[in-house]
Amino acid sequence: MAETVISDTSDSAARPLAGALWMVLTGFLFVAMQALVKHVGDVVPAAQSAFLRYLLGLVFFLPVLPALMRLRLSARLHAAFAARGAIHSVGVLLWFYAMTQIPIAEVTAMNYLSPIYIAIGAALFLGETLKARRIAAIVIALLGALVILRPGFREISPGHLAMLGTAFSLAISYLMAKRMSAGLSAAAVVALLSVWVTLALAPVAAAVWVPVSWAQLGWLFLVAFFATAGHFTMTLAFKSAPITVTQPVTFLQLVWAAASGAVFFAEPVDPWVVAGGSIIMGSVCFITWREAMLRRGAVAGSNPSG
Repeated sequence: MAETVISDTSDSAARPLAGALWMVLTGFLFVAMQALVKHVGDVVPAAQSAFLRYLLGLVFFLPVLPALMRLRLSARLHAAFAARGAIHSVGVLLWFYAMTQIPIAEVTAMNYLSPIYIAIGAALFLGETLKARRIAAIVIALLGALVILRPGFREISPGHLAMLGTAFSLAISYLMAKRMSAGLSAAAVVALLSVWVTLALAPVAAAVWVPVSWAQLGWLFLVAFFATAGHFTMTLAFKSAPITVTQPVTFLQLVWAAASGAVFFAEPVDPWVVAGGSIIMGSVCFITWREAMLRRGAVAGSNPSG
């Protein structure tokens, strides 16, 4: 599942071209993953597809299994990971459902709302300050969502509502990760999330289970592969360049999503969706840039000799 993440990469600004290229590859991988999910369609229920994607994806975490076995997590931290897995599972279920209901480009465009929800949640729950410019950027992003949805001018489908829920659920998941990832490697956090999401999805998938062919399992394994590879290349992008460089590149994913939908699934390119996605992406880039500037100013202020 494609995810938009705001990450701190202020210490890795030496290779902007490499970061941009890694993010270009990330976009290709995520769009390929979306196209495969669309190809499977609703022949396999969304809950079952989501469960199989995470179950099959666990094979990619086998290299970190020994490290996970050595972890000594408190009962409180185990509960926090379980809660995050449950909340993340809601977002995953809604995303897989939305993929069967609305065009790929609309799913991609509305997924850009996650960083906006994260900014709001960070102010409400993590004590971060919402200043006028950030508030303006959030309002503009929400206007971008209205451009995509156009309530009153067209029917808002269950798929659109599902994507609103997806962005909200994933934002909560990322905020929880920010609070509980101290002292744990990124690989451990992602692996534990995958385990808990698989467990949380299992009973839901069992309730709607239908027989699947080897071909369908193969497609879903490829979904898991492209999703895992995309998160890996995204991490490399964040390590290579600051987020102010890599974040704007993610807009290309909307272009490729619209193109793949048109070429492979005969989905018409909706200029309103492209315009709304551009507005949301622009506000996300502005928030990212402002955070980078504020962080740089804080570092300079705390280091008089610099």
